Amino acid sequence: MSGLDKMRSRILEEADHSAQEIIAKAEADGAETVRAAVEQAQEEAARIEEKAEKDAADYGKRVASSTDMHRKQAYLAAKQEVISGVLEKAYAAVMDLEVKEYFGMLEKLLEKYTLPESGEIRFSKKDLGRMPEGFTGRIKTIAAEKGGSLTLSDKAEDIDGGFLLVYGGIEENCTIKAVFDSKREELSDQVNRLLFQ
Repeated sequence: MSGLDKMRSRILEEADHSAQEIIAKAEADGAETVRAAVEQAQEEAARIEEKAEKDAADYGKRVASSTDMHRKQAYLAAKQEVISGVLEKAYAAVMDLEVKEYFGMLEKLLEKYTLPESGEIRFSKKDLGRMPEGFTGRIKTIAAEKGGSLTLSDKAEDIDGGFLLVYGGIEENCTIKAVFDSKREELSDQVNRLLFQ
């Protein structure tokens, strides 16, 4: 074998050896890259799974909270409906009181709202027609006890029941509806306590 052949053979051996080292290093690096990628993918998969579980738990809590809120709102709405129904029945019952009881209640309203001034009292057509004998005298007596005077208007007002007091152009609404409306919150609280507590 000539010197050139030996040199060529040696270069080929070194190249083959270098190539094998490069291939071995590439295989090792590739295996490490694959192992690192698999490890990273597993960690990412674990994070995604953990986040999905947390999101599902949070969603479950929100659904439960929303359901609970809707249940409470429905309960409150039903409660308000019952309370409104009771107040409407109470209003109807007051409007249907017997004449003596009804005008006895109006006397109490007069005692509460009459001012120590001269004024006029106005009733509905229905109440003017069924006013008991002597009630006009009671109106005058109550007004006098308060230091004022009231004249009964013979003109019927378009009101449900109760009366209007007029002092110098200022009207005090003492209708049954106005009294109920002014006491609605207080009456609602009382009905709530009686029915729901």
